Amino acid sequence: MIRSFEIKPLDATFGAVVTNIKLAALDDATWRELYASWLEYALLVFPGQHLSRDEQIAFARRFGKLEFEMAALSNVKSDGTLIRDDSDIIKVLKGNMGWHCDSTYMPIQAKGAVFSAEVVPSSGGETGWADMRAAYDALDTSTKARLENLAAHHSLRYSQAKLGHQPKAGSDYSGYGFHDGPVPLRPLVKIHPETGRKSLLIGRHAYDIPGLSADESASLLQQLVNFACQPPRVYHHKWTPGDAVVWDNRCLLHRAMPWDMSKPRTMWHSRIAGDPVSEAALNSEVAA
Repeated sequence: MIRSFEIKPLDATFGAVVTNIKLAALDDATWRELYASWLEYALLVFPGQHLSRDEQIAFARRFGKLEFEMAALSNVKSDGTLIRDDSDIIKVLKGNMGWHCDSTYMPIQAKGAVFSAEVVPSSGGETGWADMRAAYDALDTSTKARLENLAAHHSLRYSQAKLGHQPKAGSDYSGYGFHDGPVPLRPLVKIHPETGRKSLLIGRHAYDIPGLSADESASLLQQLVNFACQPPRVYHHKWTPGDAVVWDNRCLLHRAMPWDMSKPRTMWHSRIAGDPVSEAALNSEVAA
């Protein structure tokens, strides 16, 4: 097929770099080609887009309704000064350095995200992704059969508490994701609603598999992450200001890599809402 843009697959089981395209000025035919490529590759990288806030939101809306339009993931305040290390914002940023899917701890898991770079450190601060489709495919038959009948709870409170973080009263963090009440229960094997491919649904927010002890559950989930997040199923992107990416949160894990937090890093995140039918938790009574 002849595309209106150029696409170069990454040296991994997923992902591609897309060039000769302007995301702020897509016609409908190019959009349809791009969406099909996104379903195939799960991660698309767009160098040098330099999207405005409104342009990024408009591009993200092409994929569907948004869970939220725009959030800064940054260690810098609006006045340009650095955020203190003891801030809840920094503690959540550090938590994001563990492999995870977005919004698995919410009643509806996110469909995906558009992410762009404004200010990046000279070293560190990359973003990594891991292909949970290829990870599932690489499992042996008996492990696949075992996982088919298992599910895990997902909680941001749980994953941050493992790092010793409990949000403070009057926190400078918005509190997004730290809801009270029942936590979502999600299958360990997810079927993609558009491609039909199976993938692992794991990551740092997952815990407490019904039918297993806490130790057995933690051990199995960590073994799966260790197995899944290995070459050729991983890619880490070294950011240049102006880069943009869009990823499929229904089949990829992602993480931020550490950097010297005395250096500024400002990224912009637009989260694409999941379909209430295909991305809902197993337990329908989950509180928002």
